[in-house]
Amino acid sequence: MRNPGRHAKRAARGIAAFARHPLKDRPDESRLVRRWPDLTATCVATVFFWLSLTPSLVPRPWYLQGVIGGITAAIGYGVGSTLSTLFRALVRRRPSERTRVRCWQAYWVLSPVLAGWLLAESARMQRQLRALQGLPPALTWDSALIALMTVTIALLVLLLARLVRLGSSRLIHGLGRLLPRPVAVGLGLLISAMLVTVGIRDVVFDRGVIDVADRIAQATNFGTKDGIHRPTSRLVSGGPESLIRWQDLGFQGRNFTGSSLSAARISAYTGRPAKSPVRVYISSSAPEAFSEDEDEPFQDQAQLAVRELKRTGAFHREVLAIAGTTGSGWIDATVAESLEYMYGGDTAIVAVQYSYLPSWVSFLVDKEKAGQSTRALVEAVRAELDALPENQRPLLAVTGESLGAYAIEESFGSVDALLGGTDGALLMGTPNFSPVSQELRARRDEGSPVWRPQFEDGRNVRFAQFPEKDLRRPPADWGHPRAVYLQNASDPVVWWSPDLLLERPEWLDQPLGPDITPEIDWFPFVGFWQTTVDMAVSYGVDAPHGHRYGAGSVDGWAAVLPPDGWRQQDTDRLRGYLEGRKSPY
Repeated sequence: MRNPGRHAKRAARGIAAFARHPLKDRPDESRLVRRWPDLTATCVATVFFWLSLTPSLVPRPWYLQGVIGGITAAIGYGVGSTLSTLFRALVRRRPSERTRVRCWQAYWVLSPVLAGWLLAESARMQRQLRALQGLPPALTWDSALIALMTVTIALLVLLLARLVRLGSSRLIHGLGRLLPRPVAVGLGLLISAMLVTVGIRDVVFDRGVIDVADRIAQATNFGTKDGIHRPTSRLVSGGPESLIRWQDLGFQGRNFTGSSLSAARISAYTGRPAKSPVRVYISSSAPEAFSEDEDEPFQDQAQLAVRELKRTGAFHREVLAIAGTTGSGWIDATVAESLEYMYGGDTAIVAVQYSYLPSWVSFLVDKEKAGQSTRALVEAVRAELDALPENQRPLLAVTGESLGAYAIEESFGSVDALLGGTDGALLMGTPNFSPVSQELRARRDEGSPVWRPQFEDGRNVRFAQFPEKDLRRPPADWGHPRAVYLQNASDPVVWWSPDLLLERPEWLDQPLGPDITPEIDWFPFVGFWQTTVDMAVSYGVDAPHGHRYGAGSVDGWAAVLPPDGWRQQDTDRLRGYLEGRKSPY
């Protein structure tokens, strides 16, 4: 029979023994894997975990806090272990066993208490951030599960690191039998680094993460969203007489053209006669879009788009807009519809798809294609417009969100080229690495914050998070052409950069953005992972926060290319209408 009392006494004796001597020295210094954790490394890892509890740009759920905590704790352990190793190499004298025992005892007494208090504080700060960004204050914040996830992830990473270290040590030992010691060490470390790099890049990333994402995205690309049907209008791609078949448009292309507004629907809103708008979309899977020219791989796609534009009469519309697409080929329906309602359907919008992968994957493997494909389209459309008499050309606008905004910027390369090559630009949530945005922030007027930069007194370019009021500042008259950037101060897509690993960002300088909590701060390594995870939850808030821009495009288009006689009350009415309607996809 089991004896619960005896087991309890044995457990109590074990706990008491651990409390008296909470460490275990290695019997053999050559043992690398089965060893007691280093105290300095453990303390640094714990501090890194505590720092990860601070708020960032957008509220995050508890399970992602556990992921951030585990990753940053593992990084902290590596930093602490390196410092400890350097200290032992420089200072041969080690603390006495009594001193180390007392330090470990202090760690086990203080760290749980401080961790519990900081977890409670982190929940308070998350509630404060939620209120600041218009979310209900209610928050599920499971401190015990956060701590458990953190410890589990950190231990798994530490175990992998020790296995790599053990393998490297054995490889060096084997090479040492054949080669001089310095050569064996150098060659062993080089081979180990190559194996780890190839394993992570080719096996885990390329054949694991990327292949899975590719298969899922490819399956989605062949589907069609519920409620989307082949259009009956000849003015959109995939419809009657189209040069590209409906089945070749891809998932996002079918969403875009299959939800095209009709003249009747526009007229019902405006109360005036309207036209059916033109929507042209060339997908990456269209057979006609493939080019055999390695130097200009997207030339055929761009030329097909121009032929489709000519077929639909797009060059005789009042406005022709080139839309940059995200990684999957997505175009914001609100951006398209706001322009079409504003001009009574006398518009044409054209876009090309360079990938069907999600944006985060496209950023890693297809980012160059975004700029190349969109640049080919811009050049082809611009050449066609230049061949027309000047008084017969439509206004040329460009637009894009997220990776689509980067594609537009990369097509022009500089703010002068963007303004000189278009009649107006509306860009939203532009990624940090976009060339024109970088130029605008670097050359912003003195005294203007990076999250709301003022460029050349706002003469041609303006940034807005709350466009109804932000686009009126400064009050000086606008010049032409105009570019409007919708940029939320709390958008992690705008601010994410590898520089966050070791460099404090400008967007944390005072004054902070209007929806940034004063509790926010930056710490090496920690800030990078927090912002990385923020991108995954940046759609969990409402516009204008995170990576949400809502119906701000109405104000943006009204500022960039207002139709004749367009008034502020027209903007307010259209914004309210688009906010109240259900998005078609």
